[in-house]
Amino acid sequence: MTNPLPHERESRIRALFDEYIEQYASRDDRLTTRFSDNFSGYTGGGSFLVRDRAEWVKITRQDFAQVTGRIRIEMVDLLLQDISADVVVATAFFHIHLPGPEHVLSREVARLVLIFRLESEDWKIVHSGISIPYHLVQDGEVYPLKGLQERNSALEAVIEARTKELHDSEALYRLLTEETLDVVWKTDRNLCITYISPADERLRGYSADEMLGRHVFDMLTDEGMATVKAILHNEIEPEEISVREGYRTFSVQHRCKDGRLLWGEVLARPERDAQGTITGYHGTTRESTERVRLEAEVRRLAFYDPLTRLPNRRLLHDRLNQVMVASKRSTCHGAVMMLDLDSFKSLNDTHGHMAGDLLLTEVARRLTACVREMDTVARFGGDEFVVVLGELKVDEAASTAQAQMVAEKIRVSLSEPYWLTFSHGGQAETTVEHRCSASIGVVVFINHEASQNDILKWADAAMYWAKEAGRNAVRFYGAKVQS
Repeated sequence: MTNPLPHERESRIRALFDEYIEQYASRDDRLTTRFSDNFSGYTGGGSFLVRDRAEWVKITRQDFAQVTGRIRIEMVDLLLQDISADVVVATAFFHIHLPGPEHVLSREVARLVLIFRLESEDWKIVHSGISIPYHLVQDGEVYPLKGLQERNSALEAVIEARTKELHDSEALYRLLTEETLDVVWKTDRNLCITYISPADERLRGYSADEMLGRHVFDMLTDEGMATVKAILHNEIEPEEISVREGYRTFSVQHRCKDGRLLWGEVLARPERDAQGTITGYHGTTRESTERVRLEAEVRRLAFYDPLTRLPNRRLLHDRLNQVMVASKRSTCHGAVMMLDLDSFKSLNDTHGHMAGDLLLTEVARRLTACVREMDTVARFGGDEFVVVLGELKVDEAASTAQAQMVAEKIRVSLSEPYWLTFSHGGQAETTVEHRCSASIGVVVFINHEASQNDILKWADAAMYWAKEAGRNAVRFYGAKVQS
């Protein structure tokens, strides 16, 4: 175990070491007098051990002859250790700056180990080991001077060519990234922005300086953040996003500096190191607000009734299938209600289709208000509507009673007076009171005991039973409950 040197002894050894470094740097031949008769050492230009003092003196003078100008030693660290009463070790780390334009060697850290031993009241160097991490040494050299010169010339040519290529590449990169309308970006592994092109300022109003170092989530809405988190944790199925050649494409909503929200189509790809670990991400973002709006409009036209904004037949079948699948999994019952407005034709005949449209819109509003958010209200066609109730009770009788309660609530709500305000052409607005009721047929079902077509057919039959019973009534298929 080594121990720190006492202060007085440390000062003495440090002075000896500093004197050694100064004589070595100044190429002073007096340095050779400091070597012990029992000296051994490793040269910086080889891995062989020199055991003869005279040979070491020869190598040292060869060193001085090869580099005659002063060498600058840039110290990095020094450690002095007490081995015994008469042995001390000095371990130094430093950069060697040779005279001339060569800078390759000075970039490396050399290590020097000197072992001082007290001999007849004088400290001598009994071992020296210098390690220079450079491998161009040729025969007869202490420093790799010839190799360094050749290497330096070759490196200068390569550096000049690479510098030109880099400048050309950077100029092209700036042209491509700064002129394109797409936002080009890079992040670190934590999703903090390390580069973003000027297109983002044109798109969202933030300058690059405002965005560098900020987290990607600062750019997104809560829904956008949830989408990105799900992708990072593989919670989104591949078919839900576009995946090609390592890139993932998805749309998320972004925040602008002025408070606006816009949609961006993101094309993103992870960057990995040699071990495959993700070190960051890069990609582009293209504004897709208008496309998202058009897609939503197409979806609305395909799946929703344009007048009432309720699901149409196509979406109704999808929702009913979901309820039937959930019923099979949970063993809870579901219910379907088919309802038809009584005396709707007379309103159209008396006041025209505008009044009829207003009535249908108000009926849709009242129906939606009578059911849970998880339930579905759809316009089946004309003045017919369908209500789908999911997750009722496991017990059939209890489920039937629950459906009966909702159906009665709907019947009462739809029978309340309607106040319809409209105008014909350029005429003044007219407000009319209209009284209307509904005939409601109900089917209670469990999982897939019947098909969708059968369930809707049975609900339709029960609705006609309600009409035959005098209208403004509720009838269950199978006559389990009557009112």
